[in-house]
Formats: sequence, structure tokens, C-alpha cells
Amino acid sequence: MLGLARNDAAAKSLKRLGVPVHQGELTDLDSLIAGAKACDGVNHTAFIHDFSQFMANIETDRLAVTAIVGALEGTGKPMVISSGTLMVARPGPSGTAYARPATESDMALDPNSGRAAAETLLAAAAERGVRGSAIRLSPTVHGAGEKGFVPMMIAAAREKGFAAYVADSANRWPAVHRLDAARLFRLAVESATPGARLHGAAEEGLSMRAIAETIGEGLGVPVRSLTPEEAPEHFGFLAGFVGFDNPTSNAITRETLGWRPEQPALLADMRDAGYFDKAA
Repeated sequence: MLGLARNDAAAKSLKRLGVPVHQGELTDLDSLIAGAKACDGVNHTAFIHDFSQFMANIETDRLAVTAIVGALEGTGKPMVISSGTLMVARPGPSGTAYARPATESDMALDPNSGRAAAETLLAAAAERGVRGSAIRLSPTVHGAGEKGFVPMMIAAAREKGFAAYVADSANRWPAVHRLDAARLFRLAVESATPGARLHGAAEEGLSMRAIAETIGEGLGVPVRSLTPEEAPEHFGFLAGFVGFDNPTSNAITRETLGWRPEQPALLADMRDAGYFDKAA
């Protein structure tokens, strides 16, 4: 086992867990190649979460995946990347909602854009002797200390004095606990078939209204419905995500890998895992 660390703090965290440290980061392709060659397989979960430079970060991710695939070419070793279920989402209240949950068989709406480009690249890696698979993670991978979309929604509600959802909030988001997601990555690197698309979605779809109501309850603030035009002022860049309808099935993932989510569901986790502590 080898853990990539981009700074001293990350290196210390790995050392505390007893994991050997490989110093580097996503733009250091030589470091990625050396680390990949030293291992029996690769789980690639890193991404630069600066949404003000989202497309540049997508390109960085694509180049990183390309470099690691090249390092593993001809070895038959596994490589698992993190992707997202939102790539197979449809717009919610202001557009056309999904008539059914997205399945692992569904292609991304645009297979050449966003993180779907890396997913497409990895699917082709089987012809180059790499056992590649992609895990599409839910938009919220939750657990104590999470710093993703739900904490951002909580921060917006705390700042604005109310929790919000868009229109009638018919749109839904899947969710998965980080420990269940971690187990899925282990199963994938061990036994996923080349080109597999897997869904890290323990809950098929929670209504955004239910999430907003849980935020309102946790902060003791009212809950309001916003029009799509009002959403950007409240949510900022998140307005581009909170309106998507993304019910997601995990049936194929469960059947092929034997994955069984066991951790708390999102709403219970929000109430019990410190999501509403001021320091969170």
C-alpha cells in the first residue's frame, strides 16, 4: 500500500494510519507514474475542488488518469477512478426529470465532457492491458467532517438565515456514507471487471426538500422554496447542482461486487455526526 500526499499535513495523516507516503500531487505526472509503477493497483480518488477553475481541474484530472494508465499499460493491474452520478442526471424542476433511476449501464449525457472524459478514457484502457473501472459517487459522500455539498448548503442557510430548496423540490439526490464508499473502492480494485461502471449510491434518491428541512431543523431556521432565478443568490455556484434530478440505482454494483451499504443514511448522519456544529 502506498498513499499519495501533496503536503506535510497529508503525509502525517497517512503515517498515523501506518501507510507509506509517496510525495506528489495531480500536476506532477512523473510522481504519479512512479507511484503507479510501484503498486499492484491504483485507486484514484483525488480531485482539485476549486470550482472557480472547474474546467482546468477537469483537464488536470484527465492528464493524471492518462499518465497512470500509461504507467500500468500491459500489466493487467487494476485502476479505479472516482466519477460522479451527476453526469447521468437530468435537470429537475425547471427541466425534464428522470423517468427512472440511472443505472450503471447508462452512459454519461456527454461522454467527452467533465469527469466523463476520464471515465471514457479508462473504459478504453482494457485494450491496453489495464483492468480499469469507474465508481460514480453520489453528489454527497457523507460522514463526520465532510466538506462537500451538504456542508456548503448548511453554510448558506446559516449565512442567509433560512434553508432553501428549488421550486417544488421534486428533484432527488442519491447519497452514500464515506465508509461504504471506501469499501466499494476496495471491492472494485480487487475484482471489478475491465470497463465496469459502478454506482456509489447507498440511497437511491432523497428529495432536496427533505435535505433542506433537515438543515432547517438542525439550524433552527425556516425553510423556503426558491425559484430557479432566485437560487444563485442563495446557493452561489451550487445553484447549478441543486436543481438536478439524480435518482440512482446500485443494483448492478450490488450484484456484481456483493457491495452492501451498512452505514447510517444521510439525514440521520446529518443529525448525529456534528453537521450543525459551528466549527463544522
